[in-house]
Amino acid sequence: MHFEKIITTIKERREALQVNQENLAKLSGVGLRTLKQFESGKGNPTLLTISKLADVLGLEIELNVKRLRSNETS
Repeated sequence: MHFEKIITTIKERREALQVNQENLAKLSGVGLRTLKQFESGKGNPTLLTISKLADVLGLEIELNVKRLRSNETS
């Protein structure tokens, strides 16, 4: 998943749950400034920060092994 997709997913989920940025920041323990920078694409949050936001929003972070392209197997 690309970083832009993570930002979009978290922002859309927050809006769907009708949670404003201030409340999400309080509930997750993430600073409001950090959250605003993240959602605007200007921040560089840690995996822990993303995990805190995702947890409050009922999202799950999942890592998968990439599939090799056919030209990479040779």
